[in-house]
Formats: sequence, structure tokens, C-alpha cells
Amino acid sequence: MICPSCNFNNVPGADQCVNCQHDLAPHDRPVAIDRVQRSLMEDTVASLCPRDPVTLPPSASLAEAMAVLLDRNIGALPIVEAGVLVGILSERDVLLEAAGVEGCNRRPVSDFMTRGPETVRENDTLAFALHKMDSGGYRHLPVTRDGRLVGIVSVRDLMRHVTRLAAASWPGSQAAED
Repeated sequence: MICPSCNFNNVPGADQCVNCQHDLAPHDRPVAIDRVQRSLMEDTVASLCPRDPVTLPPSASLAEAMAVLLDRNIGALPIVEAGVLVGILSERDVLLEAAGVEGCNRRPVSDFMTRGPETVRENDTLAFALHKMDSGGYRHLPVTRDGRLVGIVSVRDLMRHVTRLAAASWPGSQAAED
């Protein structure tokens, strides 16, 4: 990065100019070079049209939760009590926490859910959501608006979005010709 104060050519990613000690961090912003990068940096979680959440209370049995997961073909259930998100139950929770536990089907989901799950807001960028998923190892994130649960997004939703953008950029695609 070239220092705006002294024009010294610093190593890319340097936080401070080697020559004049000028703070470079505010000037070293990522720049999108294609429509996928631009979308990740600028589009919000709301652009994915998050699905309405299917929720259960913490007192629901694990058997009820598994039936909902299978019937709705979804991978995670936000657990809500008095309108407040208190946990999330994922397929992974069922496999890792409940498998082999005697009588687990009758026990409440609160015994197996992940408490205080990470969330994203509708106005968070796609890159932020993707980073949360990657760094936390999550496949599903509840989406909130003013602290209230309004949806859920999955890594599959993000991948579908990116794949469509990339496909539209391929030579010969209808979108690339528009």
C-alpha cells in the first residue's frame, strides 16, 4: 500500500507506514473485483430472503423436534421462549448430544440445544454472516430485526446465492450477455 502522507510503497496489509509511521489501516480497505465479491461485501442478509423460522419452545420433546426437522426438511430449529430466542437445535446437536442417550425422545429440547446461539441481523453483510458461519462452524444462523427473530439462513442459502452470481458471470450465460 502506498502511504498517502509520504508516498512510500509499503508491503500490502501493513498497518503502519515503514517510512513515516502513518496509520494505514483506515486506507487499506478491500475492493471488490467481481460481482460475487461485490455482493458479499455490499449485499445484506435480507437479500437472501431468509425463510420464516419454524420454532419450538424449550419444553418440546426431542421427538417433536426431530419430527419437525424431518417433516419440514430443515436442518435447525430456533428455540423460542416468550418470544425470545434462547437456543437452536440442529441436526448436529441431535447426533452428537442425543445419540445413545436412553429415553432422549421424551426429554425436552432444552437438554440438547445450543444455548445463546450466534445470530445475524437483516442489515449485516453477507460476508459478515459467512465469516460467522465459518469461524463458528455453524451451518445455520438465526436472523434478527431489533432483537426479534425474523428468519434463519443456512450455508446452503449463501452458496446458492454465490453460485447464481458466478454462473451469471460465465461466458455464454444469459445474464452475462445482458
